[in-house]
Amino acid sequence: MKEELLKAFMFRHACKLFDEAKKIPDDDLRFILEAGRLSPSSFGLEPWKFIVVRQAELKERLREACFGQAQLTTCSDAVAIAAAIERLHPGSEYVEERFAHYAEHQDVLLWLRKFYSEYYATIDVRLWSITQCHIAAANMMSAAAAVGIDSCPIGGFSPPKAREVLGLDGVKYDVALIVPFGYRVNPQPQKYRQAFGEVVEFR
Repeated sequence: MKEELLKAFMFRHACKLFDEAKKIPDDDLRFILEAGRLSPSSFGLEPWKFIVVRQAELKERLREACFGQAQLTTCSDAVAIAAAIERLHPGSEYVEERFAHYAEHQDVLLWLRKFYSEYYATIDVRLWSITQCHIAAANMMSAAAAVGIDSCPIGGFSPPKAREVLGLDGVKYDVALIVPFGYRVNPQPQKYRQAFGEVVEFR
């Protein structure tokens, strides 16, 4: 199992050009999206929405919002991850729904509400929500790699243009990341990473 997981990590790379003729089977796409849905999030708030872009016209517009990156129009499916903003306000209906499973433990629920409210007051909620969405993106890309599907995380885009294409107003949701999925055309390039000892420090 460990070797299989590392093999998937080695397989994954930022694919720049996909085979337009090859489409991801629905069950594999659902597997990828499930990996995102089941991802961990701070306070268990799951501040994401996954928008699957398949229509050629939308892909073309999204490509323009991403400064012409070819991944958007050659991929099988592009998943835009929308980061929730407005609904994360303490006491909102959404937050209360997410905390509802603590209802049988009122002391814990009261503590959580207070802790979250105090924490919320110290953060840039938009940035915080976007960083949470990146966790889901990483899991989706790893899940895709495990079944031989390529991906490319795209953080280089015009937020206003991407929001317009996706129909997001910027108050309720913002665009965290756009991840095209599909099958590579070109051989995988060599993977360059720092050595284990350069990035790991035991204390």
